[in-house]
Amino acid sequence: VGVKHLIVFMNKIDLVDDEELLELVEMEIRDLLSEYDFPGDDLPVIKGSALKALEGDTKYEDIVMELMNTVDEYIPEPERDTDKPLLLPVEDVFSITGRGTVASGRIDRGTVRVNDEIEIVGLKEEKTKAIVTGVEMFRKQLDEGLAGDNVGVLLRGVQRDEIERGQVISKPGSINPHTKFKGEVYILTKEEGGRHTPFFDNYRPQFYFRTTDVTGSIKLPEGIEMVMPGDNVTIDVELIHPIAVEQGTTFSIREGG
Repeated sequence: VGVKHLIVFMNKIDLVDDEELLELVEMEIRDLLSEYDFPGDDLPVIKGSALKALEGDTKYEDIVMELMNTVDEYIPEPERDTDKPLLLPVEDVFSITGRGTVASGRIDRGTVRVNDEIEIVGLKEEKTKAIVTGVEMFRKQLDEGLAGDNVGVLLRGVQRDEIERGQVISKPGSINPHTKFKGEVYILTKEEGGRHTPFFDNYRPQFYFRTTDVTGSIKLPEGIEMVMPGDNVTIDVELIHPIAVEQGTTFSIREGG
């Protein structure tokens, strides 16, 4: 899933009096994380009780503060990709009476500022332009949103039904909608939670891009009749709706259930 840094909080320790048992549980947690290629021996494990902290027990309140300090110290500040052109995958859309349409989501890259002209791309053949009249995060009005921020963007001249989850808000001209692309995929095995059986040419699963599923058909390379779970393969895909894609866009393939 791409999680690089973990901190473990062992909860409910107020229910256990045996210190040795707690140490045993910690060792098991560390071994399990090492098995999954995390630095099991080095990463922070903090023992506490959320309930006791809520009840006002100062000993356990201090442990929660220690947890938050560890988050600040151990997890590095993410590098914000602000130099590239804006890309904001739309997660949700709603109307504010008298103000207009708000699209919300996490900014993938770039910055969005009040009065910027943006383009709405994907799920439709043509792109729509709009002006940003407001940027909001956690109910605070901002002048701009940066890569990594979860924001709501107020758009002038866009009706509620003209933008939907699965589209992206982008810098005009920076990304285009496509129905055809070539992609490199690894097919999960049954043990990894994937397919039990091979698939063949013209297989039609769902392709998940950023925030939405789109059905597409797969064309296999010449000379390959089927793809087995555990295989790596390069495929040509044709989607039933255009999606904002560019070289390097990641996606996953999903099927019923």
